[in-house]
Amino acid sequence: MEPGAFVIRDSHSFRGAYGLAMKVASPPPTVHQNKKGDVNNELVRHFLIESSPKGVKLKGCPNEPYFGCLSALVYQHAITPLALPCKLLIPTTDLLEEVPEVAAPNPLAERLKQGAVQRAPADAHACNVLYINSVDMESLTGPQAVAKAISETLAATSPAAATVVHFKVSSQGITLTDNQR
Repeated sequence: MEPGAFVIRDSHSFRGAYGLAMKVASPPPTVHQNKKGDVNNELVRHFLIESSPKGVKLKGCPNEPYFGCLSALVYQHAITPLALPCKLLIPTTDLLEEVPEVAAPNPLAERLKQGAVQRAPADAHACNVLYINSVDMESLTGPQAVAKAISETLAATSPAAATVVHFKVSSQGITLTDNQR
């Protein structure tokens, strides 16, 4: 991974915040050069992105502006590093497609792949999934919508009848097709 490669995830320690982990070219000056162990372990820096009614910003960085959304923060830091050690490097290719297969293939995993993945147009992806339930979300999105769907499904007086469906995602949207019909 090159300096600027990064991952952002929900923070488990700070509600409503995000954790940013990024690769840097050299360890921070506070790391002693005579420290035992692999110096490469010191090439990942961690930052907290806090949310507020004003937007999102890097915590503890007074020269950082507030951004209206997380994607705006990432985009700006891909142009100029501001308080970060270097610019964020936005991937231009799917990282999963670049990973070479190094381990011996697992026969069970291969059978699952053959049974689940269907051929679809180049701009679409499809597989079989287990359809369990449908829950009205009104205007909920994200983690709140997932939590509501799980809670209502588990609280149902009669268990939902699960069925295998074909799940297809394309530029036109998402299509679910019952495999039994």
